[in-house]
Amino acid sequence: MSVDLDPIILNFIYVGFGGLLTLLFMKLGCFMFNRIFVFNINEELGKGNIAVGLMVMGLFIGIGVALGLVIGLGLN
Repeated sequence: MSVDLDPIILNFIYVGFGGLLTLLFMKLGCFMFNRIFVFNINEELGKGNIAVGLMVMGLFIGIGVALGLVIGLGLN
């Protein structure tokens, strides 16, 4: 027996799962940057370091776009 979900409900499931994956990968990305480079992202952002803020922004946008494309292309 096969249970077919309504495409709207399936899209909401994809959005929820994609949002959780995006947050997980952003947290992992910040953790990796803190380990690889010699500065602490939280301390530098607290000091008002604009370069670190732009780096984090680029990291978030890149991961978000990549995961959005993967999830979006999976809706065939």
